[in-house]
Amino acid sequence: MTETATTPASASARKIAIVGSGYMGGGIAQVLALGGARVALSDVSAEVAQNNYDRLLVESDQFVADGLFPAGSTEILKQNLWAAKDIEEAVADADFIEEAVPEVMEIKHQTLSRISAAARADAIIGSNTSTISIAELSRPVSNPERFLGVHFSNPSPFIPGVEIIPHAGTSASTVGAVRELVHAAGKQTAVVKDVTGFVLNRLQYALFHEAAQLVEQGIATADDVDTLVRTTFGFRLPFFGPFAIADMAGLDVYNFCYQSLQKDFPERFATPAILSGLVEAGKLGTKTGAGFLNVPADRIPELIAYRNKAYVAMQKLLDELGPAPLG
Repeated sequence: MTETATTPASASARKIAIVGSGYMGGGIAQVLALGGARVALSDVSAEVAQNNYDRLLVESDQFVADGLFPAGSTEILKQNLWAAKDIEEAVADADFIEEAVPEVMEIKHQTLSRISAAARADAIIGSNTSTISIAELSRPVSNPERFLGVHFSNPSPFIPGVEIIPHAGTSASTVGAVRELVHAAGKQTAVVKDVTGFVLNRLQYALFHEAAQLVEQGIATADDVDTLVRTTFGFRLPFFGPFAIADMAGLDVYNFCYQSLQKDFPERFATPAILSGLVEAGKLGTKTGAGFLNVPADRIPELIAYRNKAYVAMQKLLDELGPAPLG
């Protein structure tokens, strides 16, 4: 039976504005409109917003043809998505506004000032920034308790995770409302603190930094590093995060590996105190039923069975897709 897009009733009353209708903003608009919200697109001009609206419909038709969007998605976008003449028209009656303009503080401040002046006083305002301080961005926003970071990843229609970043003054009700809105669109959320790089990019760039050093030092080629990441620990990451992986490997094993790494890299690979504390307490991961995540002993066979099934399914998918066209 062909999958068909439907509009969730829980999201049907929401009115959303996306300010910045380019690649990221347009993708976010697709996600939220397909989730059932009425979404206004706005940009530097009515013409740009309209052109991007037309592009999103053409793009949706292609995604449907390729089996990436359910049948009927373009019709839902036509019902729920519209191009506004300017920012003020887009945000006037919006419950939630997502700013997705270029990562330049001056541009973001000017845009957020216009949004704040034209939006309802109770409208929630989010920024799709990936690195800029949310507290700094909040300066031109009146009632800053309604402002936070709502960071979608590229390509937003197909990446399921969204990073939610409140600043110190963001209200708990704002965080809760945004998580509900994002969940209604079929995405998953993680709430993190407003620190440089947040969480997503701190992790992503930590890996890249180490990878770049390995290549610079002639230890491996870029292709070899990518191959190892894809086919070893990266193969696990769609199913398990770093703490679950560590628990299954054994925290005592991790502790020993840190000691080995410290022989040549004493500062870069200093053992995390949180790891040492668990090992000293005898909490070694799944083998003891306690670690970063507490998995009862009677659930371990189920966990191992899931892990093995997941990895075989991943390999079958990769075999079906074939190698990425990078060469």
